[in-house]
Amino acid sequence: MAAPSTGGLRDRKKRETRTALSDAALDLVAERGIDQVTVDDIAHAAGVSPRTFFNYFPTKEDAVVGPDPDVTGRIDAHFAARPADEHPLAAVRAFLHAELAGDRQDRQRWLTRIQVIQDNPQLLNRVFLAGASTERALAAGVAAHTGLPVDHGYPLLVAATASAAFRVAITRWSTPGTPPALVDLVDEAFDLIARGLPAPTAP
Repeated sequence: MAAPSTGGLRDRKKRETRTALSDAALDLVAERGIDQVTVDDIAHAAGVSPRTFFNYFPTKEDAVVGPDPDVTGRIDAHFAARPADEHPLAAVRAFLHAELAGDRQDRQRWLTRIQVIQDNPQLLNRVFLAGASTERALAAGVAAHTGLPVDHGYPLLVAATASAAFRVAITRWSTPGTPPALVDLVDEAFDLIARGLPAPTAP
């Protein structure tokens, strides 16, 4: 059996370290509030040095809700592998399915993140910037898939529509009780969009 490549192991280690730092930051801020947490606190909780922290995040706020630096690469690779005749919204939907696999559907972590944002409104700007960054990457993927310029209205609208569908799914998923799986709520939103958002029939 061939040994794992050094590059692959290194990349996995980097992802694990980044996740450990992000998880530590989220837990500490949930407990204390953003103003009472330092970079040193986060690094110590994750078992790394403050210098290592800054190899992954420019600020403590970014460790909690900053953009994912790898998402653009994942989006590019996803669209490059999709059938050329696939509808762009279907391709975006498939990307979200892949993103929501496994522990990415950990509802408690999502609920904690939402609560942290509500309790620390100074994080809202970074939440907006992270969402906008992902939406731009989706628009670029749709543009490449359709052969349109990235600033054309169509890829921008597809990306914005997909982002709105995901936000609605997250909102419904975070309500009290036992909601359906997040991926099912995403599918429901995309199904409604695919049908042209028909008006509901009267009860």
